[in-house]
Amino acid sequence: MTVSSTPATLVVGSGGFLGRAVRRAAAATPGADVRAASVPWDDQDAAVEALVEAIRDVRTPDAGWRVVWCAGTGVVATGAEVFEAEQQLIARVLETVEGDDAAPGTLFFASSAGAVYAGSSPAPFDEDSETAPLAPYGRAKLAAEARFRTWAASTGARLVVGRFSNLYGPGANLGKAQGLVSQLALAHLEGRPSSIYVPTETTRDYLYIDDAAAMVLDAIDAVETPDHAATDGARGTDHAATGRTDGASDTDGARDTASTTVTKIFASGRSATISEVVAAVEDAFGEPLDVRHGADPSATFQGLDLRFASRVLPSVDAREFTDFGQGVRNTVDALRAARA
Repeated sequence: MTVSSTPATLVVGSGGFLGRAVRRAAAATPGADVRAASVPWDDQDAAVEALVEAIRDVRTPDAGWRVVWCAGTGVVATGAEVFEAEQQLIARVLETVEGDDAAPGTLFFASSAGAVYAGSSPAPFDEDSETAPLAPYGRAKLAAEARFRTWAASTGARLVVGRFSNLYGPGANLGKAQGLVSQLALAHLEGRPSSIYVPTETTRDYLYIDDAAAMVLDAIDAVETPDHAATDGARGTDHAATGRTDGASDTDGARDTASTTVTKIFASGRSATISEVVAAVEDAFGEPLDVRHGADPSATFQGLDLRFASRVLPSVDAREFTDFGQGVRNTVDALRAARA
């Protein structure tokens, strides 16, 4: 039996889709010290207090540490005022713990590839592609990335900014108006039609949730390896931590052992159109879906072609990804079981 030798890990947002999967994957190693904060998100003062306490509990002077920040609010159609409150919360937490005496450690921040590259071209996008958000959601993700980069540069912590493609699989938050696979399946199980507001040739990269969680842990392992720049390349590494939010892509540079930020796209490298997604869900059910086309103002925030081809930390991508059809069937089966 292998016993974990990794540092204590705090998962922020462990009740969410990605956070829950990361916590589950991290805890799978016997002896792993994986923690979660109980955060009253509706009360900013109380949320800041809870997050600061949880971070200080894991980020001590005595041993290495990991903080995986998967928490996030809103979706593509959410208004800017919601994200302003989120930015304030992040800033307050980071500023409070910035001056703490702490051993070297690693912070992972989960961002959105689809949101930050929505208006860019041409696809497929990699870490050197210019960011071009179309919605407040994407601009908020870039602003949060910048805050974490500034904090990492100030504290000397390692930082991985993970820009995720479309996550799917069992356990998605069905209350959020996102996640095409889950929403199509849920609507069918509830006997109601699904509305599609973008062209059926709209293309997305789909990453199964368990694959995404495993990749997060592998990426953290990779940057904590002393020679990771030599084995995985320095591409996507931002040593200056400029904190720019104007859409500029990350730049390469000489390795700074005091603080290293790596920006990586987390994607399967395999894409599907909306028509193909609908067909996969229909195959899982063995019957056609009732899909209707409509109109929604938020459709203007959606990029038509969001394919990705990461060039950073290639060892993280060297895996057998879950087959899309199988992942869709797993999702449908989980939803069916939950309703049984």
